[in-house]
Amino acid sequence: MLTNLTIKNYALIDELNVSFNTGLTIITGETGAGKSILLGGLSLILGKRADLSSVKDSSKKCIIEATFDIAKYNLKSVFKTEDLDYEAQTIIRREILPSGKSRAFINDTPVNLDSLQVLGDRLLDIHSQHQTLQLTNDNFQFQVIDALAENEKHLIKYNTLLKQFKLLKTDLEFLKDKKNSALKELDYHAFLLNELEEAKLISGELEVLETEYETLNNVEEIKEKLSLSHGLMSNGEMGIITNLTELKNQFSKLSGYSSQYSSIFDRIQSSLIELDDVFSEIENLQDQLEADPNRLEQVNTKLQIINNLLQKHTVSSIEELLHIKEELDVKVFETENLDAIISEKEETINVLESKLISESDRIHKNRSAIIPKLMNQLESILATLGMPNAKFKIQLVPTNTFTVNGRDELQFLFSANKGGQFNELKKSASGGELSRIMLAIKSILSKYMQLPTIMFDEIDTGVSGEISNKMATIMQQMSKSMQVFTITHLPQIAAKGDTHYKVFKEDVNNVTQTQLKQLSPNDRIVEIAQMLGGADVSTSAIAHAKELLN
Repeated sequence: MLTNLTIKNYALIDELNVSFNTGLTIITGETGAGKSILLGGLSLILGKRADLSSVKDSSKKCIIEATFDIAKYNLKSVFKTEDLDYEAQTIIRREILPSGKSRAFINDTPVNLDSLQVLGDRLLDIHSQHQTLQLTNDNFQFQVIDALAENEKHLIKYNTLLKQFKLLKTDLEFLKDKKNSALKELDYHAFLLNELEEAKLISGELEVLETEYETLNNVEEIKEKLSLSHGLMSNGEMGIITNLTELKNQFSKLSGYSSQYSSIFDRIQSSLIELDDVFSEIENLQDQLEADPNRLEQVNTKLQIINNLLQKHTVSSIEELLHIKEELDVKVFETENLDAIISEKEETINVLESKLISESDRIHKNRSAIIPKLMNQLESILATLGMPNAKFKIQLVPTNTFTVNGRDELQFLFSANKGGQFNELKKSASGGELSRIMLAIKSILSKYMQLPTIMFDEIDTGVSGEISNKMATIMQQMSKSMQVFTITHLPQIAAKGDTHYKVFKEDVNNVTQTQLKQLSPNDRIVEIAQMLGGADVSTSAIAHAKELLN
């Protein structure tokens, strides 16, 4: 419920701070006194776009702040979804800066207008003549039916299933499109994959093959150089090893004379050992080296295959070719197995579809059962509101299409006159009739669901006398389970309120300002008497006002 409202520097309001109570709150005032200003300020709290022209003094900041007691509203999930801190006493604030920039806050957390609207719709319902158009909206009509049919938990389950169903259908269409395009590329991908598989590529193989090719391709030259090297080292008189051995023998004799000779001897001996090892290695290489034209051809062929593949796939290593092979392997496998994946997806969709049908059938059954009761209640309430011949025909037609409201099409048909034809609400009901129908629906809904605070803006337009008294009684009954505001010009309705506020204008320092004050019991008598007889309050008007209040 709305517990407090503060407005600063907005339209004709300099500063206003007012607290509200539970029950039925009446707001009265002369035409042009500023009731629309009050509604405009509240609309900003609900997420309406701000307008700098609404600011009273454009050099100062405009602030509108409302406090709501939301402990009984079950709104924690809304706060979680919007990533807001939940507070039982929630404060919503709008600011319009002199620059024209607008800011919004929920419990001091900056929010965008979308979040403000989401929460505002759950806190305050301002009912104006324009809002009666909601009656012709399918979603609102379903909301009314489902509230009475206690379909909330079924609709939550149904819409959870529907969300999964739609996602799977989207996935299925994607897979089918993928299959169609993949089939066109399958042959080419399979060819590329087969080409890479036949190459029998091994990581690091390219460097090994290139080395082997160079050796086999130059075998005669290598043999010649090895043979010459072997001769240089092993020649009987002139060979390196023969001479180094003789050198070693000479220094072996000298090593006993001085450590200098001994050091040189050690170095000669070390070199001789190393040269012996090199000599053995050259002999091994000579033994291993053979001309092999067949192997040379094999190596050359493999290198050509690898180089062709590198060029075709525009890469520079076998490792990259192996990665491409893996990717092609996955693509070919997926394409060849898409039918199985699609079949599995279709099976899951069929199971979900069966559950959706079952849940929507349950919803339909509950709706069908409650519709006669709703029509009787509406017709009964409207009869007391001066529409004794009002008749409803609510048609619920099953379909095969899954929508957020189930598998039903819904039509609210209405006839205001006896023997009249049934037609859509927007075609068959006047503005005043729509207002009374909306009041009847809201009063019924208040018994079945936790409605937000509701503010009726002159819903009594076009009615008077006993009918207005009946409307007031309905609003009084609604106020037992929710906070109800009504802006009215009718004394019969004003007298039914638990609390009464008056909107008025006054001149302060030659500046007209709008004010809102709570009326005392005596002030209330005078206000209702003026509503009955005009500004000049007569004794009979006072007496009549007291009678209405009692």
